Amino acid sequence: MLTSLAVILLLGMFLGGIFDKLRLPSLVGMIIAGIIVGPHGLNLLSKPLIDVSGDLRQFALIIILTRAGLSLDVEDLLKAGRPAVLLCFLPACAEILGVVVLAPPIFGISVVEAAIMGAVIAAVSPAVVVPRMLKLLEEGYGKEHRIPQMILAGSSMDDIFVIVMFTAFISLEVSGSVSASSFAQIPISIGTGIAIGILVGIIINRFYSELKLRNTVELIVMLCVSFLLLELEHVASKVVPISALLAIMSMGMVINRKNPNLASKLANKYNKIWVGADVMLFVLVGATVDMKYVMASGGLACILVVGALLFRMVGVLLCLVKTKVRKNERAFCMLAYTPKATVQAAIGAIPLSMGLPCGQVVLTVAVVSILLTAPFGAFIIDKTYKKLLTRT
Repeated sequence: MLTSLAVILLLGMFLGGIFDKLRLPSLVGMIIAGIIVGPHGLNLLSKPLIDVSGDLRQFALIIILTRAGLSLDVEDLLKAGRPAVLLCFLPACAEILGVVVLAPPIFGISVVEAAIMGAVIAAVSPAVVVPRMLKLLEEGYGKEHRIPQMILAGSSMDDIFVIVMFTAFISLEVSGSVSASSFAQIPISIGTGIAIGILVGIIINRFYSELKLRNTVELIVMLCVSFLLLELEHVASKVVPISALLAIMSMGMVINRKNPNLASKLANKYNKIWVGADVMLFVLVGATVDMKYVMASGGLACILVVGALLFRMVGVLLCLVKTKVRKNERAFCMLAYTPKATVQAAIGAIPLSMGLPCGQVVLTVAVVSILLTAPFGAFIIDKTYKKLLTRT
């Protein structure tokens, strides 16, 4: 496994660096590195590493969301108001609707299968969006109308909403029926996740204030607590739904609110860890790609992904109706809400593993959505934010 880790990090950083020199998103090079060394390429990765790749991707997601929480100001988030709330679910609903409309005639699948596919590709990638929104906050772009804060909050909750919808649609396909309680889990998981995150954040802040630990020790404690929150979500799932990802993000927000200096120090530590986690995440995403299936139906998948994105952009635009956000800022929000990667890599293969007839085409569309939108979204955000947003 150690050899495989070395291959992932070295080749990922090498190809990522090449793409960066070419002024292209480095994550494209990392994804290509994963395709090369993955099971469907040269097969240089050990089976034990492949088996735990889901956990490693989740580790990267923890770092992303904690960094977001430590950098988000609660007052700014509350002042963002209605648009931030709508961004949590309306664009995803619009994209799922787009796939339900477009996928049946394109791939000959049922409406429920199209809904499953839509739920897979409808999630925004925090791995692409969050680091860039944090950069905007640091540089002062879009602060007047809280554009980075809205996108940070919306993209984080968007993933949770989509995953619950995916579970409900899978249940409908397998059993032929879905209960109202499946959809009721969405607001419950969001509420419990935020509440637990706030409580844990208060406890940790008090704990740090009393003991005066080293920054590195504080970082280790935060990571361990995040892991325990994920386990809590799994253990409590039969009793009450809990969004551990929202809890992790809320925990960081509370620390930022109670102790900004501590939040800044922890954020710097997380930034250093992210250097390696970034490479690990996208190389492992690339390792899931089977290019044979992508080449077989990639053209139709591209048409579907682009069409679904147009529906999503309309959804983002609706979220900003009757707000003070300017036209150029609305255009930026529509573009910034396009990249996909993490959730698609995590759940794209589930229908196939369950033996559903739509499994292979869902996986293919998920892979194509990553390859198209992750580099496009990263590139377009990096190239347009200075032109479309105002610096304050």
